[in-house]
Amino acid sequence: MRIVIDILIVISIFFAFAGVVGMLRMPDAFCRMQSSTNIATLGVLGVIIAGILYAAFYLHDGAMAVKLVFMGIFYIITNPIAGHAICRGGYKHGVRPEKKYEVDKYGEDMVEE
Repeated sequence: MRIVIDILIVISIFFAFAGVVGMLRMPDAFCRMQSSTNIATLGVLGVIIAGILYAAFYLHDGAMAVKLVFMGIFYIITNPIAGHAICRGGYKHGVRPEKKYEVDKYGEDMVEE
């Protein structure tokens, strides 16, 4: 079981590294925001699953495992929504991509004031 936990942590490190590379290489704020959301969601998710396994099999602490399950569910729900809200707020306040997108759903939904 320890090998599975270590593999989950390595996967989390991979997603964190890939997200950092994406943040450095992406052309505009929206693409960089997507990379940072992936860091937070996928990077943390592997660590939370590893924590659940560690709490259940090594610590024999069911309460901690249940708390980690709820933390993971909360994180999966809230983090992508928060990233979307931040991008939408930036778009609303004038942050625009460097080149024109083929499909601009934010622009279609916005009513210019």
